[in-house]
Parts: sequence; structure tokens; C-alpha cells
Amino acid sequence: KEGFYPVVRVIDGDTIVVHVDGVDEKIRLIGVNTPETVDPRKTVECFGKEAASFTKKLLENKFVRLEVDSSQDNRDKYKRLLRYVFLEDGTLFNKELIAAGYAYEYTYKIPYIHQAEFKSAQRDAEENKRGLWAPDACVQ
Repeated sequence: KEGFYPVVRVIDGDTIVVHVDGVDEKIRLIGVNTPETVDPRKTVECFGKEAASFTKKLLENKFVRLEVDSSQDNRDKYKRLLRYVFLEDGTLFNKELIAAGYAYEYTYKIPYIHQAEFKSAQRDAEENKRGLWAPDACVQ
């Protein structure tokens, strides 16, 4: 499909690997942060596994469209491409992750294009106690 690329694998809730123009690129989702599951310096955070599973379920072995945000850097300090990820049906996955309660809205230094929309999605998830906002989500 024109403009769509295959998702090779899911690293965690907010980082995926996409095959772009012959190269496997690590993609960090703009505007979202999911609880850690793979950072060697941290323990697996509450709801991190659920966030990674949700991302796998929606993106693994699928095709996605990647969009740049000119207000953000092209790559982060880990050399990952910073992108919005769209599903074939037009769903903005970054926002979906927040709306479903698997991620927090995250602003890195400068506001990004979809910031207000993502903040609103987080408020809605919190108010409706979805995902990590559910009262029993992080009870040990």
C-alpha cells in the first residue's frame, strides 16, 4: 500500500520497529508515554505489560502510515524516529493508546500538533477510569 509500512515488531507500548524504505527503523510515538517494560535501569512499571500487549494487538504484523511533526525533532537522543502512527483505517494510534488508558499524554520540551487532543483523551480516560486509571489497575 502506498505510504504504508509494515510493523516488524513492538518493543514496548510506545516504541515499535517499522520497515521503512529497506531499513528497520525504531519509531517512538510522539505525545505519549507508556509505563516502562524494557528499560534495564527500571523495574517493570505498573500497567507496562498491558500497554505493550495493547500495542502488539493493534500493530504487530500490520501496516501503518507514519507522520512527521515539524514542531518536534526528527529523531530522539536514542536515534529513534519521532512519529505519529496511523492505522490503515485512519485511526491515530498515538491518541488511541491514551484514550484506551494505556498511556499518559507526554510533552517533550515543545508542544506538538495534537497536544490538546491528546490531553483531552487522557482526561476522558481518567474520568471514565479506563486502563491504568481503573481503581484496581495497579493494586499489588
